[in-house]
Amino acid sequence: MAKRILVATGGGDCPGLNAVLRGIVKRAHQEGGWEVFGCIESFNGILKDNIELIQLTSKTVSGLHVKGGTIIKTINRGGPFHFPVQLPDGTWITEDRSELMKRRLENLGIDAVINIGGDGSQRISVQLENMGINVVGVPKTIDNDLASTDFTFGFQTAVQIATEAFDKLVTTAESHNRIFIMEVMGRDAGWIALHSAIAGGADVCLIPEIPYDPVKVAEKIATRYRDNEGFCNIVIAEGAVRKDGTASGSAPVNAGDPHFKLHGAGDKLRKELEDLGVEHDIRVTVLGHLQRGGTPIAFDRIIATAFGVKAFELVKDQQYGQMVVYRQPKFLSVPLTQAISKPNLVDPNTDHLIHTAKGMGMSFGD
Repeated sequence: MAKRILVATGGGDCPGLNAVLRGIVKRAHQEGGWEVFGCIESFNGILKDNIELIQLTSKTVSGLHVKGGTIIKTINRGGPFHFPVQLPDGTWITEDRSELMKRRLENLGIDAVINIGGDGSQRISVQLENMGINVVGVPKTIDNDLASTDFTFGFQTAVQIATEAFDKLVTTAESHNRIFIMEVMGRDAGWIALHSAIAGGADVCLIPEIPYDPVKVAEKIATRYRDNEGFCNIVIAEGAVRKDGTASGSAPVNAGDPHFKLHGAGDKLRKELEDLGVEHDIRVTVLGHLQRGGTPIAFDRIIATAFGVKAFELVKDQQYGQMVVYRQPKFLSVPLTQAISKPNLVDPNTDHLIHTAKGMGMSFGD
C-alpha cells in the first residue's frame, strides 16, 4: 500500500508556492510508492464538514513552477486550533478541531503532513507535532522574516516587483518635481523596503526596525530641491512607525483572524509632511498584493523547488518535526521549535545593507 502525504499552503500567497508542490510531487514520483494530496485552503480542506482534498500527480503539477499563487488555495485565518464556526444566530466563534483533524488523518491513511507557510503556519506545525502528528515545515513568507533560513521563497520576487514599480515612479517624480511615497509590504521586517530602496536609488527608506522622525524626513526632502526644482522618492514599509507613534491599521474583524490589519503608512507620512509645511506635491502609491502575485523569478523557483524536494526527503527518512532551510549553498533542516524561536529583522546597528544605504546618503528618518 502506498504511503500518503498531505500538503497544505497557509498564510498569504506568494510566488513559488506551486514550485514547492511540484518539487514534492516529482520527488515522490521518483521514489515510487507514495501518494501526495493537497489540502484545500490550508487545513480547511480536512477541517470542514465536507472534506476537500485533491490528489497531486505528475500530470497535475506539470509546468506548475512558473505559475503564481497556489493551486490548492490558501487562507490566513482559522486553522485546526481556531476554526471559525457560524452559529444559528449568525455570529461567529472559533473552536478547536485539532483532535478531529488527527482522527481524519488516521482514517485517510495520511502518514505525514508538509505544512508550507510562514511564522504563524509553523507555530501550528509545532502544535501538531506536540499532538503526535508527523509534520515537516517549509518556510514561506515574502517578508523574509524567518531567522533560521538565509532566504524564503517569494521574497526576491517581491523585491523585483517593488523595484520595477519604483523605477517607474522615479521618472514621473522627476517629470513633475514631485515627492513620491511608495508603500510596500513588511509588517515587522523591513527587508522588502530596504532591498527595493537600495536597488531603486531611493532618497528615504522607512522600516519598522527604525522608528522615524517626520522632521528628519522633511529635512532630507529639502536637500533634493533647489528653487522648487527637484524630486524625491521614498520607500516606506507598511509596518513603519514614527518615534512617538504606532503602526497604521485597524483591528481584525473576521473570526479566527488575530492579525492587526496594516494599511495607510504612506498616506500617514504624506499628511505628516504636509503638516510640517512641505509644499511640494506629494503622491502615494501602495503596491499591496501586487508583491504577492505573478510569476516567480528564477531564484525563487529554484529554492522553492529545492525546498519541495528536501521536504519530501525529510518525510521519507522520517525526520519529522523539522523545517527545511536554505543555508547557502546547502538545503538543510532545523527543528520547528528553533525555526520559530526568533524573527529575522533588520538590525539597524549591524546590518551591512543599512551601512551601504547610509553610505549612499539615504535617510532612514532617524
